[in-house]
Amino acid sequence: MMGGADKIVARSRELYAAGEYRLATELLNKLVYAQPANQAARNLLADAFEQMGYQKESSSLRNSFLAAALELRSRIPNGLMPQSVSPDPVRAMTTELWLDYLGILLDSHEAGGLAFKINLMTPDNGEQHVLELSHATPTNIQGYQAKDADLTITINRADLEPIMMRKATFSTQMAAGRASLQGNPQVLQQLLARPGDFDQYFENMPGTKAVVAAPSSP
Repeated sequence: MMGGADKIVARSRELYAAGEYRLATELLNKLVYAQPANQAARNLLADAFEQMGYQKESSSLRNSFLAAALELRSRIPNGLMPQSVSPDPVRAMTTELWLDYLGILLDSHEAGGLAFKINLMTPDNGEQHVLELSHATPTNIQGYQAKDADLTITINRADLEPIMMRKATFSTQMAAGRASLQGNPQVLQQLLARPGDFDQYFENMPGTKAVVAAPSSP
């Protein structure tokens, strides 16, 4: 069977015709990684992935196979990022989970050397949290307030939700009288000014991301 790409593709076509999709993908996956520009191999691998996706009961597995098939045939779609933030999911998200999310966004390389504690109180639902940044890692505890906090933020949970949806900021909520800060406000800016850059258009398969041409020299 081995001895060149044509033989591998020919054998894979036989396996595909026989319904042996997993075996076909084992061969074609290696070929596509070795020759990302081989469109015949890419198309056949996409066909095999598609059939495997159709057979999966798990939506996560099905979506992974179908997404890989799409990439192999037409590369990763370009365009605006989907906007997934909407009021209902944000209202369902706990404050603790949102603070965890801020920790995920934080660029640890940019946060090196920073250390502070922030108390967060939401009087309308009686919650208290403390957020601590140490060793470029933020952690938070619900139901606790630090006595040596650098900053204490008081804001109703209902007024925090626009901030969670990025429709408002702590500054705008303070200006509207919906939030108060006691202590050093710079630590909040240090936290919010260092978000990581997450590219949702990452490759599942090699050579599927659109290449942006470098600007020509004047």
